[in-house]
Amino acid sequence: MKVILQTNNLHKSYGRVTAIKNLSFTIHEGNVFGILGPNGSGKTTTLAVITDVIRPDKGIFFWFEQTSSPVLRKKIGSLIEIPNFYPYLTLKRNLKVVARIKDVPDKDIPRVLDIAGLSARTNSHYDTLSLGMKQRLAIASVLLGNPEVLVLDEPANGLDPEGIAEVRQIIINEAEKNKTIILASHILDEVEKVCSHVGILKNGEMIAQGKVNELLLSKDPVIVSAENIDLLEEEIIRSGLSESVTRENNNLMVILKKGYSTSDINAYAFSKGLILTKLEQRKRSLESQFLELVK
Repeated sequence: MKVILQTNNLHKSYGRVTAIKNLSFTIHEGNVFGILGPNGSGKTTTLAVITDVIRPDKGIFFWFEQTSSPVLRKKIGSLIEIPNFYPYLTLKRNLKVVARIKDVPDKDIPRVLDIAGLSARTNSHYDTLSLGMKQRLAIASVLLGNPEVLVLDEPANGLDPEGIAEVRQIIINEAEKNKTIILASHILDEVEKVCSHVGILKNGEMIAQGKVNELLLSKDPVIVSAENIDLLEEEIIRSGLSESVTRENNNLMVILKKGYSTSDINAYAFSKGLILTKLEQRKRSLESQFLELVK
């Protein structure tokens, strides 16, 4: 699979504050890569470095397996901060300004307005837009020139649920075109819904990364119960199926060893004369995984 971005030991400090440290990761074509982390973890600095807004103190990164250059940057659309649109200009006129800066033809404006769901507001002034519409216009400006890669910093920040859903759908639609998308977000539920891959930052270091579904499935607990809960607990511990067993009210929360499933627990309990009154897989959210990692 084609490598779109590779970073090797990136390091950036602001005085005594280390923003990112030994940051290395690889993003392949078609990935929707979410960068998660608490405030101050280095998310925005990471995006600023890879888009050449700021220079790293150490380390190097490659776009399309080449060092960054003006030609390569034309393949990348980035939204690190909200663009400074002119409030007294229409959406179309504002995008014309952006098109000239990016050296792309004006004829692309109707396409990006349609993608952002703003075609009906083409001739509206910017200051008449809702916050959600303003954010969608910002994304439309990023899409001018049809870049292969999108780099988005908190694209749904500050939006209401409707606005978040609108921005989410734009990202999903662009991902379906096999575009590579890199986004930083603190809205964990959105990352879970949108991203194929995730990297978690803590104090500027990448402490976990991988496919979203693999992180979620890594240690999903199984909730089981039976009339004789004490005997069930003893038997499950004795079985060798579990990594850990903990009590949760009248249930047991079981973390299975790799290679075992709920059917193995059910079969084992039955073999010991125990009838399970509850057997369910509890899918852990990315939020719970994230909170455990950053403790």
